[in-house]
Amino acid sequence: MTDLRVYYDDAALAHVAPRGEFDIPATGRLAVTDPHPDRRERIENIVAIIRNELKAETTWSGIDPATRAQLERVHAPTYVDEVEAWAAGGGGRLTPETGGNAETYRAAVTAAGGAVAAAERAVDVDDGVPYALVRPSGHHAQSAQADGFCFFNNVAVAAAHLLATDRADRVAVLDWDVHHANGTQEIFYDRDDVLVVSLHADHDSWSRDTHPQACDLTEPGAGDGTGHTVNVPLPPGTGDEGYRYAMDELVAPVIAAYDPDAVLVSAGQDPGTMDPLGRNTVTKPGFESLGAEARRLASAHADGSLALVQEGGYHLSHLAYATLGVLEGALGVDTGVTDPFAYVPGDTRSAKRAVDEAVAAHGAHWPVG
Repeated sequence: MTDLRVYYDDAALAHVAPRGEFDIPATGRLAVTDPHPDRRERIENIVAIIRNELKAETTWSGIDPATRAQLERVHAPTYVDEVEAWAAGGGGRLTPETGGNAETYRAAVTAAGGAVAAAERAVDVDDGVPYALVRPSGHHAQSAQADGFCFFNNVAVAAAHLLATDRADRVAVLDWDVHHANGTQEIFYDRDDVLVVSLHADHDSWSRDTHPQACDLTEPGAGDGTGHTVNVPLPPGTGDEGYRYAMDELVAPVIAAYDPDAVLVSAGQDPGTMDPLGRNTVTKPGFESLGAEARRLASAHADGSLALVQEGGYHLSHLAYATLGVLEGALGVDTGVTDPFAYVPGDTRSAKRAVDEAVAAHGAHWPVG
C-alpha cells in the first residue's frame, strides 16, 4: 500500500478574504454580499474526508514556512516586501478579486513552505504520495503580481527549490486547475528546466492589469523555454472522457519526452461538476483517473517523484469528494465512496476537437500526434 503524507498547518484557516459580490468588491447594487469563494471551509472539508476515508493510509506533518531565500528564487524581493507590509497593515484587497487579512502573509508563506516540503519528500523519500494541503493557492501569482486569489506561487517556489538544491535538473509541473497556470507560466516562460503543462478552461484574461497572459496556444514559451509552456485550453463540459483524452494524446507523451526528475501537480479540483468557478464537469472518477495518471507518469519517467499541491476548487462539498478521488487515484486505493453529484454529462466531442488543436500546435516542439 502506498502511503499518503499530508503537509498541513492551521495557518491555512487563518487567511480570510473579504466579502463582496462573489469574488469582486461589492458595487452597492445588491442587498446581500457573499463570502469570498476562497473560504476556510474548503480546507476543513478536505481534512475531514481524508481523516474519515484515508485514515489508515495517512501521516500528517506540520509545515515550516518558506524562507525569504526560497520565495525570492521566483518572486521579486520588493514584491515579497509589499505583501508582507500589506498584511501587517490589516490586509484588504490587493487586486479586485484577491484579498486577505492580517494573517494572509503567514498563511501564504506557510503554503509555499508546504509545497517545498512535499517536493523535497517526493525526491528524497522513495515511497508514498506527499500532498501539500495548503491555502491560499499559488498558481496565478506571478513574479511581482498577486492574482486570482494567489499571493506566492507555491508550486513554482517548490520547483525552484528542487533545482537550486540539486535535487532535480528538470521539473515538470502538471496543472489541472480549471484556470490557466498563468503565474507559473510567467515565472518559467524563458526556461527549459521547468516544463509547465496547463489543462484549463478556454478562458481569456480576467484583468489585463494583473493577468496579462492570453492562456492559449499562442504562448509556447520564449528563448530557451520555447516549447516548454504547454497550454491545453478545454471547452466547457469537457468531462471525464475529455480529460482522459487530453492526458493520453498530449500530456503523457510530452512528459515522457521531457523525462523530468520530478512531477509536481498543481491539483485544483475546480474542473469539478459542481464548481461555481468552472464548467468542465469532471466527476470523482475523472479525478481518480487524473491522480492515477500523474502517479503513472511519475513512476515511469521521474523515478516515482510525485508531489501534489492544492490549488482551487470552490464547491465546499464536491471539492472534498473530488480531492478524495485524486488521492485515491494517486495512492491506488478504492475507498468505495461514490460521487453524489456525478450527473452532469460531458461534451466529449468538443473536448476532443480542442485537444486535437492543441496537439497540432504543440507538435512543433514535442512528439505528439
